[in-house]
Parts: sequence; C-alpha cells; structure tokens
Amino acid sequence: MNYFKIEDGKLICKQNGETIQIEAWGENSLRIRSRKMGPILDADFALLSVEDKQTKITIEEKIAWIENGKLRAEVNLDNWGNKVNIRFYNEKGELLLKEIDRGGALARESRKFKPIIGGDYQLSVTFESNPREKIFGMGQYQMERMNLKGCSLELAHRNSQASIPFYISDLGYGFFWHNPAIGKVYFGLNETEWLAESSKQLDYWITAGDTPAEIEEAYATVTGKVPMMPEYGLGFWQCKLRYAT
Repeated sequence: MNYFKIEDGKLICKQNGETIQIEAWGENSLRIRSRKMGPILDADFALLSVEDKQTKITIEEKIAWIENGKLRAEVNLDNWGNKVNIRFYNEKGELLLKEIDRGGALARESRKFKPIIGGDYQLSVTFESNPREKIFGMGQYQMERMNLKGCSLELAHRNSQASIPFYISDLGYGFFWHNPAIGKVYFGLNETEWLAESSKQLDYWITAGDTPAEIEEAYATVTGKVPMMPEYGLGFWQCKLRYAT
C-alpha cells in the first residue's frame, strides 16, 4: 500500500482518514498541515506566499523524509500503518522536536481531532519535550517569566495580553502555531501540547537556525516585516487615558 506521494514539491501522507501535507515554506523552514476526512485547505491566515524552494524528498514503504536547507522532517508509520509520527532534525542530525509516539499499548495519538457541531474540530498536537529546553517568545503575558518552560498560556487576546503563538527554542529552532483559534499551549517538562478550540485543520510552521537572529529573520520573512515608523511618529507620545491623580 502506498502511504506517501510527492505532489508539486510537497510530501503527502494519507492514512486512516487523515491527510498530512509537508512542504517548504521559506528558508530552512517547513509548513505542516493535517486534516481529517477531506483535502488540505489553502488558508494562509498569517503566512505570506513565498518563493518555491528546492526540497529533497525521499520515500520508502513506511518512512519518508523532506529536507529544506537546515531543517529535515522524518515521517514514520507504525507497523500497521495506522499511526504517523513526525520528527524534526537540523543539518547536523540533531533532534529538534518530535511528536509523541504510540507508546505501545497506550496507543497515544499525537494529533487529535474531536468533531464539533458545525463541521469544525477541536484539535491538538502533542510533542515530546526536552526538560532542559528553554523557550522564549509568545507575545506579552502578565507574568514574571522569561523562560516559558513549565508555563500554560491561553491563546487569546485580552486587555493587557497579546498572544502571538511563536516561540524560539535554545535548541535552535522556531515554532509558529498557525491556527486563528482560541486555545492554549502547555510547555510541560515531559510534553508540549497545543490546542485549538475550533479549527478546520491542523497547521503549524517550523524553522531551524544557528542563532536567534536567523530564526527571527525566517519568521519575519514568512509573516511580514514591520516597516520603519515615519519620522513624524518618532516624537513625544501622550497617552489619551486619564490620570488617576
């Protein structure tokens, strides 16, 4: 049975009613999308169109690889062809991030799709966590933590809370949760779990880099670079909010 195929430079995996699509999206970066019971949707909410990159794709019976610059994804199927596990490596062959495995008799699922009324899904993806990893970013939250390891964060905007679901890891990669949905993320010592309360498909982007600046540059390239503020806006700013005293 053919689980994998190459289509327009993308690696496609179909199994058990799920379609997984992995493709190059910018320098040293990959975009991963997954959907149940339907084709992958072309919904680029925050990601910009990028130039096509020459990717290297290798397919065997139950394992496939897709490589773009410094980042390589390995897609594995279990012995029965029912569970798919995705792992990400840098150019040195060092493991950056991996989905949780089946766990033998536990029969764990790294990607979960729970149908909800209206045709969408409550979906989640769970990765194994390196307990020594340091995580930075995610926008602005009202807490006194810089390293987010061990934190649980709401994925929603509120007064004095700006949620930007992108982080940089000291292991040498950046991760962007590309789902415009209310949800949460938990950066546990054993697992990292992302949850979207209502979405049509799983969608995330990952990049590898040697420095935080290189990772930030890759992220800015695919999401949009902030223009320089005009000179007339660089003077004194006065808050319109009243003063209490």
